Amino acid sequence: MPEPILAEGAAPGDSVTQPPLPEAVDRILTGWGRTSPTAARVITPGEPADVVRSLWSHNGATRPGVIARGLGRSYGDAAQCAGGLVIETGRLDRIGAINDAGEVEVDAGVSLAALLRTSLPQGWFVPVTPGTRQVTIGGAIAADIHGKNHHQDGSFCAHVTSITLATPTGVLQVSQSVDPALFWATAGGMGLTGVILGATIRMRRVETAWMRVDTERHGELQGLMDALERVDATHRYSVAWLDCSARGRHLGRGILDAGDHARASELGASAARDPLAAPHDARFKVPVALPAPLVGGLSVAAFNRAWYAKSPSRPGRIRPLGGFFHPLDALGDWNRLFGPRGFVQYQYVVPSERRDVIVSTLELLQRAGAACSMAVLKRFGPGDPGPLSFPMAGWTLALDLPVGPPGLRRALRELDQLVLAAHGRVYLAKDSRLGPVAFAAMYPRLSEFETTLRRVDPEGLMQSDLSRRLRIGSLAR
Repeated sequence: MPEPILAEGAAPGDSVTQPPLPEAVDRILTGWGRTSPTAARVITPGEPADVVRSLWSHNGATRPGVIARGLGRSYGDAAQCAGGLVIETGRLDRIGAINDAGEVEVDAGVSLAALLRTSLPQGWFVPVTPGTRQVTIGGAIAADIHGKNHHQDGSFCAHVTSITLATPTGVLQVSQSVDPALFWATAGGMGLTGVILGATIRMRRVETAWMRVDTERHGELQGLMDALERVDATHRYSVAWLDCSARGRHLGRGILDAGDHARASELGASAARDPLAAPHDARFKVPVALPAPLVGGLSVAAFNRAWYAKSPSRPGRIRPLGGFFHPLDALGDWNRLFGPRGFVQYQYVVPSERRDVIVSTLELLQRAGAACSMAVLKRFGPGDPGPLSFPMAGWTLALDLPVGPPGLRRALRELDQLVLAAHGRVYLAKDSRLGPVAFAAMYPRLSEFETTLRRVDPEGLMQSDLSRRLRIGSLAR
């Protein structure tokens, strides 16, 4: 284990007079799915030392529990701590210089959007990005995020050189070679090993901020899955959208996009004038309060039909980077489209030989009358060593499901059993309703994670609504 790094002016039990801590504000918090709200005290420190002092001052408090929160893009309750302290990292926003090897030191509160605004004009892209760039570096590590290139490049933390981590027992700098057990417990550990203060990331060199994309339309699921396997070897990025409303011989029909970073020589005259321009922020936002959801059974079916019809097969199209990786970022606060009841996102992975689970999932949702507004299918390569990291080699399906249909809850319980029987697992960054028994079965290395957790947090200070629900940690059992 590395020697603790004492943040400037901060150490456990330090009695030296310090500036006042940031003021805590009582707030109601939810995840991006806007379900299961809980109240916590929230602070937004401006310096790493304030994070450390806030964390340590809360040790032994009568209302235990501390968790970090970035931009609140985990869909469930991972960044909530009912009755406890939530440390927002948004003001930890420093970005260092990118060296010749593409390494950059960044604070935990830096979003992928902010990093791209700095890095793309210099010809560097993030090594892994999820379907939104509104994710912080701290959140990317805590969830060990994956993207459309997992089959070739793995998860985000495979490209992290080091992490600076404030734990209840000290501030540590860890890496894949320095305390690898703590490094990999933090990768996908959902913030439970401590508050991430910053990290060093290896970026990817690109010539442009544009993508060369081959689009294929497939009228049934098996042909689409065959195509996804085929493009694993030919393209760095691939993803498929499924029409969950289609039935019969068209069950699982969809659109496959396989892409690579475009070269400067491939751009047209307009794009070539500014080939490395970063994507724009959202120009439109959903209103604060919608009295009823705009996303429901009829609207979802109509959207699916229209989207399938408008996306014919087309090779070699040059598309903006933002539209390929982050299409929903074009509309701010799009989660409000689901109305006051919100939505559940359910994402799972199953081994490559279990294609049948994808078929059974679509049939199950249709029988339950559960509208699926978005279904995204991807291929994973081998997972990394993190005991709670989600990806493993196989198929991953992500489903956006509006809350409301009476059969949804039962359908999701049945889906848990399908995934378990296939030796798969659910993504914790998307989860909002899994139970502790199913979770422990899906993540058989949980005890390994908890051994590392006890070493850096023997009193069980780091907690979240998710960790309590899933009974993660010695104090929760």
